[in-house]
Amino acid sequence: PLPGVAALEHLVTGADQAGQDVRLRVRGEPRPLRDAVDLSVYRIVQEALTNVRRHAGPTAAIVTPEYLPTAVRVQVTDRGVGDRSAPGHGGQGLVGMHERVALLGGELSTGDRDGGGFHVTATLPDDGRSGT
Repeated sequence: PLPGVAALEHLVTGADQAGQDVRLRVRGEPRPLRDAVDLSVYRIVQEALTNVRRHAGPTAAIVTPEYLPTAVRVQVTDRGVGDRSAPGHGGQGLVGMHERVALLGGELSTGDRDGGGFHVTATLPDDGRSGT
């Protein structure tokens, strides 16, 4: 089986054990998601936490999946150094996230947070029916 939202706890625990201070906060009533959406949420969080580890410096991060009536939103925030587009922060992670979200008809927002840090917020349409 492919990883999905149910595996986020394991992903967060692994990051925490590797020295990152990461917390998981689920909002809304968890429900089965379409396979492609479920996997995409997992991969977006995985990439965002990798970016936190590589670019944010010593910081804490929060992973928040939120179940909405016709979508699922996932946000990863940190209190690190901010904008990953600065020199030395090149890579394909954010580009890959944008492509993944676009294929599913969703929206992705990334950027600096007021007061410091960075956020990745993806909203993916999902009507609550499992399957592909």
